[in-house]
Amino acid sequence: MKKIIAALSIAALAVSAGVAQAKEWKQIRFGVDASYAPFESKAPDGKLVGFDIDLGNEICKRLNAKCVWVENDFDGLIPGLKAKKFDGVLSSMTVTPQRMEQIAFSDPLFDTPTALVAKKGSALSPTADSLKGKSVGVEQGTTQETYAKTKWAPNGVNVVSYQNQDQVYQDLMSGRLDAALQDKVQADLGFLKTPRGAGFQQIGEAIPSGAAAIGLRKDDKELKADIDKAIQGMMKDGTYKAIEKKYFDFDISPKSPT
Repeated sequence: MKKIIAALSIAALAVSAGVAQAKEWKQIRFGVDASYAPFESKAPDGKLVGFDIDLGNEICKRLNAKCVWVENDFDGLIPGLKAKKFDGVLSSMTVTPQRMEQIAFSDPLFDTPTALVAKKGSALSPTADSLKGKSVGVEQGTTQETYAKTKWAPNGVNVVSYQNQDQVYQDLMSGRLDAALQDKVQADLGFLKTPRGAGFQQIGEAIPSGAAAIGLRKDDKELKADIDKAIQGMMKDGTYKAIEKKYFDFDISPKSPT
């Protein structure tokens, strides 16, 4: 009997240790496309900065984990996550049914719409009829690319995909593109209100797109639970709002926070 009890005790300890190990994240690697200011970009000294970066660092702090940022083109973030190149995607990624088939998502972080940008005085509008025969730039793998290719490309709009958002703006400024489609807040603060955005403006009304969250592997349920708890804590104790005010003078918090 003593041998049975001892065996059961050892088994229980092993299970307990396994559970503890599963929940222990001393380091969290976040995949990020650093071409999307003010959410994620590079400072002149090469340091990653932005709203998402600050949120990620705060989440890691609350989980007593070291944050490691792994740069990656946006369209390779989900494949990289599934290949365990990093543990989460924190890069203004909108939650969509298609993405949810492949990965899990944390609680929402923010909710911003999509906007079309073109030269000031342009007669264009964000419709297939207006953009027919025109070239519109989008970043690969984004919801904006999906929207443009689904709604506009079948109606004669030339949708041009790029590896990152900086490349989109470069071709827009050079005249190789007639317009660019991207997150409205990113377009406003990361382009239109900067020197390179002089001569350009948002065209037409914004297009609703949905909430952004952290992409996670479906098997990492403990990590998702820990991250969700950290996000909820940030929302409740005012830390989220304090970080938000560093970048925006308007509210982009999720419309239906958990």
